[in-house]
Amino acid sequence: MSAGFQRARRPEQIEARRTAILAAAREMLGQRPVAEISLRELSCHVGLAKSNVLRYFDSREAIFLEVLDGAWTAWLDELAFADLPVPLFERENRVAGTIASTLAARRLLCELISAMAPVLERNISLEFARGFKHRAAANLERLASLVRAAVPELSADAAGVFARAVVVVVSGAWPYANPTEAVALATAEAGGAPGFEAVVAENLTNLLAGLVARGR
Repeated sequence: MSAGFQRARRPEQIEARRTAILAAAREMLGQRPVAEISLRELSCHVGLAKSNVLRYFDSREAIFLEVLDGAWTAWLDELAFADLPVPLFERENRVAGTIASTLAARRLLCELISAMAPVLERNISLEFARGFKHRAAANLERLASLVRAAVPELSADAAGVFARAVVVVVSGAWPYANPTEAVALATAEAGGAPGFEAVVAENLTNLLAGLVARGR
């Protein structure tokens, strides 16, 4: 802990301290996966004791979920689909491909999505969980609205199904596409496997085309 540490008391001081902690978390995530970052290391990086970091966040997991929320919102802020007069189903392919390519360019977002349910949501309070799930639902609704605007044949329910499936597909495809060194070598020896972007694009194209065909 920094020798000059003073507890933040005013709202702007608290927000500044939270911002500094989140910035440190993002910086560390640029160097190592979330599984390798402990609360002690994060606290040292930001210059605080663990107990002081926990004054501003419930847990290590809550910090990374906050980072996820910011990364998710930033992705949606930039996500756009070209308004092209393409045939039915080719349009679905392009929408799914756009989602896959933009996600593939955001390593931090994909890693945190893949860690969200199995790891990060396992050590948070009910109060934090309610807030995070509320924000996550808003992000899913935004994604559904963007997709439905590009594919107006989708019903609101179908667009919601698709948006939730994006999270599920990324959660499975990301660790699959980023194996350990031994598994990567064994996979290459066995003939290789499609990369993250290709897997996500294929699965989302099939789902989106299926939802349109079913008229949901």
